[in-house]
Amino acid sequence: MDITIQELREKLRAGEPVVLVDVREPWEHEEFNIGGHLMPVATLPNNWWELDAHKDHEVVVYCRSGVRSATAQAILQAQGFSKVRNLIGGMLAWRSTFGDVQR
Repeated sequence: MDITIQELREKLRAGEPVVLVDVREPWEHEEFNIGGHLMPVATLPNNWWELDAHKDHEVVVYCRSGVRSATAQAILQAQGFSKVRNLIGGMLAWRSTFGDVQR
């Protein structure tokens, strides 16, 4: 299941519990992020267990455009995460709509 940037922003503003996972590279995360836990997609197959406590929580994965996060979504779903959502359009869509507003 995917989530739009508008849906995510509403959830964040409402204070809904959402686990954000940024699957981009560290330099991308440093440049701009919305507060997600940094876990580059290349490291996810070996480090997914770091998110194990959130298997039943809503987890939103995001990247630059939504491609790497779709891969991350599949990896986490294969590990039993039941509510993983891919941010459609990623940070490109977020910044083109909201600018550099982080939340």
